[in-house]
Formats: sequence, C-alpha cells, structure tokens
Amino acid sequence: MINKCLALLLSGFLILPAFAAQHVAVHPRPSMTDDEQQVIREIVDMERQAKEASLHRDADFPQKTLAEDYVAITPLGTVTTKQDTLSARKSGQLRYDSINVTDMVVRVYGDTAVVTARADVRGRQLGEDFSGPYRYTRVWVRRDGHWQTVSYQATVTQ
Repeated sequence: MINKCLALLLSGFLILPAFAAQHVAVHPRPSMTDDEQQVIREIVDMERQAKEASLHRDADFPQKTLAEDYVAITPLGTVTTKQDTLSARKSGQLRYDSINVTDMVVRVYGDTAVVTARADVRGRQLGEDFSGPYRYTRVWVRRDGHWQTVSYQATVTQ
C-alpha cells in the first residue's frame, strides 16, 4: 500500500516539475529563430504555471495540459498515467510546501520541446515526507495550437 501511495505521490510531482526556473539555459545554435525563442518563453511560462498549480493543489491545470496519452515514470520506476496523476492531485493528500527549480534547459524541435531541470522539493503525501533534490525531464508537444505534456520522468539525486 505504501509503495502505491508513494508512486501516486511521485506522479503528482510529475506535473509540478515544471516551475519558475531561476536559471533557464538555451544551448545556443547559430541559427536560433525568433519563433524558437518565443517557444522557449512559452514553455518556461508553462513550467511556471505547473509549479504554481502544484503548490496550490490545482487539478485544473494538469487536466488541461496533460495529454490523454501522457505517461510518467516516477523516481521509483512506476509508470503513471494522466488519470493517476489527476487522482493524486484531487485527493488532497499530496502537499507541496515548496518547489525550487534551477538549472532548467529548454530544447526546441519544431512542435516539441524538451525540458530538463533540477527541483528541490519539500512536501508530503499520506503523511510521508518526499522532500529532496530531483532531476527531471518533461516533453511538451504542441497539438492544435496548445502545449501538452506527453511524457515526464523524475530521478532522485544527491
């Protein structure tokens, strides 16, 4: 039971992961277009909104931004879906006290953006502390003019 709870907890972390980064880096390419720069600004803003939604236990943001075929891999290796993530958020048993995102890098590939970052998180689920440092990768895809997360993976770090 505790492993299932921890998996759901960490699936909640999956949608937060995105945050108002203190440092955003772009691996420079000689020909980065204005459009690519605009996409990076949009993705950084989506990450900021995801962080705020996690801190305020807002289930509407992930409902709108997680793709129906969303899949996430928790730090324990559990595969979770959009429904798993929404259930963890709506239960109210998942609480984030703080999320500090640094070292964010956004790479753009047409209508796909890949975000990597570090997140120092403080929080609890079902009374269990899951605070600590994580690294994550999130994949955003633009569908019908809207950005959606299709994949997320988090790893506990030192």
